[in-house]
Amino acid sequence: MSDQIKKAYIAGGCFWGMEDLFRVLPGITDTEVGYLGGENENPTYQNHPGHAEGLEISYNPEIISYKELLDYFFRVHDPTTVDKQGNDRGSSYRSAIFFQDETEIAEAKEVIEIVNASKRWPGTVVTTFEPFTKFWPAETYHQDYLVKNPNGYTCHFERFGTFL
Repeated sequence: MSDQIKKAYIAGGCFWGMEDLFRVLPGITDTEVGYLGGENENPTYQNHPGHAEGLEISYNPEIISYKELLDYFFRVHDPTTVDKQGNDRGSSYRSAIFFQDETEIAEAKEVIEIVNASKRWPGTVVTTFEPFTKFWPAETYHQDYLVKNPNGYTCHFERFGTFL
């Protein structure tokens, strides 16, 4: 088994629900919620202009590939809505892939083509590609939120089987 753990950075609405679903996938070694792609240093829940509520996923690529992560991502949130998931509105809740290199962009574009061709969603994918710069961990009370608060709000769930 590989000792090389990779990280992926995505945003698809409220970070609580995304984390709760990704944490249990085979090959995921850790998840952390936080802020990505915004304007200020040291963002907080009360002050994160331009930042998306996002997820840092640590994973073993020998068990789950980047494409498989994205396949799941496009199954657990609606990637066809701009700045909206469930009851949440605003750019903090945008669908975004924070890419680290050209390979991630190419694989993401491949998966999006497959998702769009499937016609499972009523519209086309509007997920943005944003360069990864820095991940800012969210406050402690947001980490593992739905484990601590099992009846807490989420708009994330598996809607379809795999696209791949």
